[in-house]
Amino acid sequence: MANSINTNAGALIALQNLNATNRDLTVTQNRVNTGLKVSSAKDNGAIFAIATNQRAEMGALDAVKQSLQRGQSIVDVALAAGETIVTALTEMKALATAVEAGGSAASIAALTADYNALQGEINKALAGANFDGANLFTASVDVITDTSATTMTLGGAAVTVAPGAVTGAGVQTAIDAFTATLAGFGTNSKTLERLTTFTSKMQDALEVGIGNLVDADLAKESAKLTALQTKQQLGVQALSIANQSSSVLLSLFRG
Repeated sequence: MANSINTNAGALIALQNLNATNRDLTVTQNRVNTGLKVSSAKDNGAIFAIATNQRAEMGALDAVKQSLQRGQSIVDVALAAGETIVTALTEMKALATAVEAGGSAASIAALTADYNALQGEINKALAGANFDGANLFTASVDVITDTSATTMTLGGAAVTVAPGAVTGAGVQTAIDAFTATLAGFGTNSKTLERLTTFTSKMQDALEVGIGNLVDADLAKESAKLTALQTKQQLGVQALSIANQSSSVLLSLFRG
């Protein structure tokens, strides 16, 4: 290569190398700072698009989980009220049996009064089994179970517990019908619990998957950062030496 005072080829090459090192250093520093090897579409458009879609899916799963948890709470409240109602029905059957066994007018009147009081407690329990404005004893509730907006219906027709005449058979009929309703709620509760667990596992799997795509290997990037910083210093020195070539040429003309 000819020596020229107009063109310093060595300095140009040294500058190109230094600029390349600086670019690599910027990328590595960004990875160390963010913990991500893909933090924007500029880093890797395809991976960034996949990660963005999966993050959106995770956000949708949050909404699904909230719906499932709300449904679980509604069912739990209904089951709690149901336990109170079953206890009341059990006592009502005993009272009805006692009435049927006969006795004085006063004792039958007292038993009947207790029976009617328990019916009032049942009605209050049915009406009070509310959570967030929902009551499975009065109306059905739809719960979202996945990100495709598939729904699961809880409850159904309005539930009434009124044995009618003070007879053991009437109360037993009410018990049979009501416990069948509670059995359905129990099944719903187990289903909601399983769906909530599944949704949480899906979120965890998506989070790990996104991490595999975009997370940086910090140990590797840290070592690379040290190497690039050293390379940068050497590049600066090389550029400085190359810039001194003009002074060397001038020395050739000194007598």
